[in-house]
Amino acid sequence: MTLDGPRLAPLSTSAPQQLVILVHGYGSDGDDLISFGLSWQQALPDAAFVAPNAPMRMPGAGYQWWPLGTLSMDERVTGVAAAAPALDRFIDEELARTGLSEKDLLLVGFSQGTMLSLHVGPRRKAAVAGIIGYSGMLIAPDLLRAEVRSRPPILLIHGSADPVVPVRALVEAEQALRELDFPVESHVSPGLGHGVDPAGLSLGADFARRVLHQNVG
Repeated sequence: MTLDGPRLAPLSTSAPQQLVILVHGYGSDGDDLISFGLSWQQALPDAAFVAPNAPMRMPGAGYQWWPLGTLSMDERVTGVAAAAPALDRFIDEELARTGLSEKDLLLVGFSQGTMLSLHVGPRRKAAVAGIIGYSGMLIAPDLLRAEVRSRPPILLIHGSADPVVPVRALVEAEQALRELDFPVESHVSPGLGHGVDPAGLSLGADFARRVLHQNVG
């Protein structure tokens, strides 16, 4: 299945020099995360943004990268592995379409989208410019140790009061990634639940500008 979703062309109206792929969470869709692009266009005027809808429709509304039933780690491991090829193909297609390479690509995920981005990004042979993960987790870091192929810089952001994915997931992910020699930054928003606040958006924009612009030229 070919993925697609809402897009934003570069604010500068030039050909894209960077690409930001926004990976939504469980039960959401690309329309939700493309709002990040609207917030970040001033910081990244030459970037194209795209927020693909996950391949699985949910009953009623929204999409999922993989179904949630037991919420067990085994389910997450199986689910993220099954979902990964679709995002990998989408990345390849978008890089070919824009004429860009991994060094020009930022992956941004929220919740289930973070889990998928942290799975796919480090397993690509060429390192992407960076990964931003909001309110998610690193699934099975022991498997990543055996399968890592690249180590892009990573920013993890989480709410301290997240009832869906507890903030300890950020702590555990950061520790595991540092042990695997990834450059990692993190931020915890006090009192925030399962969402993104203005501080998180601002930090994401700053990180995006740094990792993408350092590769220009």
